[in-house]
Amino acid sequence: MSEENPTVIRTAALAHIRDRRMLQARSVGKTAFYMAGGKIDPGETPEQALHREVREELDAGIVDGTVVELGVFEAPAFGHRPGTHLHMTCFLADLTDEPRATSEVAEIRYFTEAEYAAMPETAPGSRLVFARLRELDLVD
Repeated sequence: MSEENPTVIRTAALAHIRDRRMLQARSVGKTAFYMAGGKIDPGETPEQALHREVREELDAGIVDGTVVELGVFEAPAFGHRPGTHLHMTCFLADLTDEPRATSEVAEIRYFTEAEYAAMPETAPGSRLVFARLRELDLVD
């Protein structure tokens, strides 16, 4: 791919907050924690992808009427080859059930911004969302 036409990964992600901490998931075989969510399939809206990915990764549904778009975040795609960019539509939402790691996810954990920043590896997209949530005074 040329610089004029970089690879873009379009994703939908959940910013689920509890006790002023945001949920992050670590996939099986990976070391870094990421936003819960994933790639938007062809023909799918970001919100449809959010519902599907939350069910697949966290074994939970989203409470009707609680989805609010936080924004679109763009950053280098962590864990992908250089020049790959992340285009992440991030949503706030409440979950119908207690989130739990599914077969795709090794671990889930809630972080403050500082706790996440202190991890050995962090995803640029997650860092942008933490910064926005801190601006909104939703996370510590």
